[in-house]
Formats: sequence, structure tokens, C-alpha cells
Amino acid sequence: MRRITTASREPLFDTAATRRIETQAQAALPDHTLMDRAGLAVARLATALAPHARSIWVACGPGNNGGDGMRAAAFLASWARQGRGDWQVHLTHTMGPDLDPQQLPADSRHALLQAGSAGVRLHPSPPEHADLVVDALLGIGARQGTEGVLRQWQAHMCGVQGPVLAVDLPSGLNADTGAWSGPDLSANGPARHTLSLLTLKPGLFTADGRDASGTIWFDDLGVPTPHGFSPKAWLSPANATARPRLHRSHKGSHGDVIVIGGQHICIDGAGMTGAGVLAARAALESGAGRVYLALLGEPLAWDPVYPELMLRHPDRLMTSPGLSSACVVCGCGAGQAIAPLLPDVIRLSQRLVLDADALNAIACDPDLQRQVRLRQNHGQWTVITPHPLEAARLLGTDTSTVMADRLGAAEELADRLGTVCVLKGSGTVVASPGQISHINASGNARLATAGSGDVLAGMLGAALAVPERASLMVSVVAAVARHGDLADRWTGETLIAGRLAQALAQNGFAKGPDSP
Repeated sequence: MRRITTASREPLFDTAATRRIETQAQAALPDHTLMDRAGLAVARLATALAPHARSIWVACGPGNNGGDGMRAAAFLASWARQGRGDWQVHLTHTMGPDLDPQQLPADSRHALLQAGSAGVRLHPSPPEHADLVVDALLGIGARQGTEGVLRQWQAHMCGVQGPVLAVDLPSGLNADTGAWSGPDLSANGPARHTLSLLTLKPGLFTADGRDASGTIWFDDLGVPTPHGFSPKAWLSPANATARPRLHRSHKGSHGDVIVIGGQHICIDGAGMTGAGVLAARAALESGAGRVYLALLGEPLAWDPVYPELMLRHPDRLMTSPGLSSACVVCGCGAGQAIAPLLPDVIRLSQRLVLDADALNAIACDPDLQRQVRLRQNHGQWTVITPHPLEAARLLGTDTSTVMADRLGAAEELADRLGTVCVLKGSGTVVASPGQISHINASGNARLATAGSGDVLAGMLGAALAVPERASLMVSVVAAVARHGDLADRWTGETLIAGRLAQALAQNGFAKGPDSP
């Protein structure tokens, strides 16, 4: 058993693959072995999380997830009788204290028998007080929202004082998508832990998964992943290791970034100059050799904080050969003023990051979408960085549909446009046609502030500016991970986007993943 951290690179398997792995393992092992191992793992973690607990509530549901909970209850009760703990085990089952064992799956019937042999009896309702809750109500097979006694017990769990340990998956969380159907999640609720069994599931790490799961632990139950099983996605780790540079290198060795965006207030009364400036500053701090900033409308004469930025009129850049050699970051705070420039930007840029208003313009124009798709035929690199609303516009749907399956939405966008898609949010998804997707392990709610996406766009521009360093997918995944890692390392209360860009310098290339 081990804890999953932002340093972990892990394969993530969907429900269908997990079922197949489970079936193969059960066929190769004696009856009930997997459930015995699962119950033992849950009991061990429960005692580690709450070693001084006096009351442990084990809430079980009708499937084998409930069987895992009952098997854990048997171990806990046996240990207490042996003097290895001073707790009382309070076992409940959604089918009631007088449930018919024949209505349970074979493994769960075995677990119920073991619990009874250990002196555990079923109670009709939760205890008034619990120092630890084991949530074994629903497993990976649950697809619908919870109701009735399930809903009542979930709500009761939200009010306990001790930690809640979910078996395999928090009840109400979709294992494949991270969509949540349980009670409203609160940052002030009990500490949450999840022990994922046999495989790690994508839903634990994206959408509502991280809030619902809390600290995630993993036990493969002694079953290595069989050959022939490809993960649905990879959990990508934060990696702030140094990027090597030769002593003889010069500014041209590290690539050029052109940022086009930052609409001036004079255009339509909505000034977004800061978005373009943030992206350009982030590109510079991320190691780009030269950064050109083309603001839309009345431009700044220069950036007094970052005088290294070279300002250009957009019209001049459109006729510059640098457009085809640099990585172009287009759309940050660009407003509607970006639309006339997009055809040339899409056609001429060898490496292109499309963000924000560039994506909104493309969503409204089928011809621009066609031009973006053609780029992959010409060997041109394209990265799109939508948040869920922008993704919904590109897909012609709504935000709730995107959030119901973030992994699927990112993969569909990548396939439709022939790009790498970075779908931002909790558990940022990076998808590319024909490749296994990645879910970013780093990042937190400090990034939920205006401008943090502009900083990411600039970081991506710097990462793509020198293409021979790594493949496109590797470069994008690394930049996304570093963006989240900056927020994870932040020690202050508030992290605004300007400070995030500055943190790139403080957390520079020379520092490793354990640097303060």
C-alpha cells in the first residue's frame, strides 16, 4: 500500500479494464482471496488513520464494495478482541440488519459470515458518534445518483468528526469521469481518504474526484497489471528538474515566443492588456530566449517591470519571417480584435498555442476549424487550452456536458481539431490524437484566479519554442505539471497570476522537485 502524491506517474484504468483485470485475478486465485486482501488493506489503513478511535462505523452497500467493508469490519473486530485496539465496530448495511445473505454476491456472503464469526452484528442505523467512517456503500459499478438510505448515510458522513475512508471509490463518484452525484462537497467537511484497490481510476483525479477523494492511497492486492492492458490515461507527475543548457548557447538557442493578444481598452471599452502581458512574462520566465509581445489596439511603449519584452505591432509580425520560426501564443485577452488575424496566424505559425478569445473565434467559424485541422497534415504543432466553457463552445454543447466527462471531452476536441488539447480545471486533462491521455497530478484551488491560464499559455509557448528538446506531448505535459506545481509550492494565502509568473523565476530551472 502506498500514498499517491503529485510525484507519482501512474497508469489509470477505466471500469471495463478494471473488471477484466479483476476477473483474471479471481480465476487464478482461491475463492474470496481478493476480498480478503481488500478487507485487510482497508482495516490496516483505517487503524493507521485513526489509531485512537473508540467507535468505527463501517457503512456497507449491496455489492462487493460492501463485501470489502464487511471483511474489513471482521478484521477490525478480531484485532480489538485480541487487544490490538480499543474500538467498537458499528456495522450497517443498506439492505437492513435482517438482510438475506442469498441476495448478496458470493464474495459478500463470505464477508458477512466472517464478520459474524468475529462477533460483529448489523445495526439498523449509523452510530451517534464515530471517530472513523469506512464508506463501503458503492463501488465502480455505480452509475446513478444516490437516493434513499444511501443518500441519508452519505449526508450523515458529512457531519462526522473523524476521517472518512472510502473503499476503492467515494460513494457517488463516477470511476471513469470524476462526475459526482453525492451530497454537496464542502471544504469544511471531515478529512477524506480513499483506498483505491487493484487499479487506480481516472475519476479519482479529475472533475470532482480530487475533492471527493481527499488523500488517495493505492493497494494492488498483490495483483500486478497483466500484459495487454493499456491504461485509459496516465497520471502525470510534477517535475521541476533542471533543463540542461550548453555553455556555448545564446538567446537564439532557447527559442522565440510571440504573444498576440491583450486587447486595449480603446477598442470596445473592455481592456484586457494584462492577459497578453502575463503570457509574455511567463514565457520569458520559463526560459524563452526572446519574447515578442504584440498587443491589440493602442499598445504599451514598453513593460517597465519586464523591459526584456520586445513590443511589436501585430501588422508587422504578420509579415515577419519570425512568425514561422517562433512559437506563437495567440488569444490571451484578445477579444474580438483577434478574428481578422487568425487566418494568417493559423496558416503561418509552425508552432501555435491557441487560447481564450482565439478559441472563441474558432468555435464560431467552421472555416477556421478546418484550417486548424489542416495544420496536422503539414507537420505544424498546435495546442489548444480551453477551460470548460470554451471547450463547450468548440464542441457545440454546454459546460455541464463537458464536466460530466472531462477526459472524453478533451479527447474529442483533440480528435476533431487535430491538436493537443489542454482542458483546464481540477485534474487538467492533456489529450492528443492517437495517444494515451494524461491527467495532471499537480495544482490546487489557488489557480482559480483571473490570469492563471494566461500564465500557462506563456509557459506552453516557451516549452514549444525549441521543438527538438522533446516531443510535443511530453513538452505540453511537463509545462502543465510545472504550472500546477508552482501553486502546490506556494506558501502564501493568495496566489494572483502576476505572482505566479514571478514564481517561475524563484522556482527556476536550477531547482529540483524537492526545492522549497
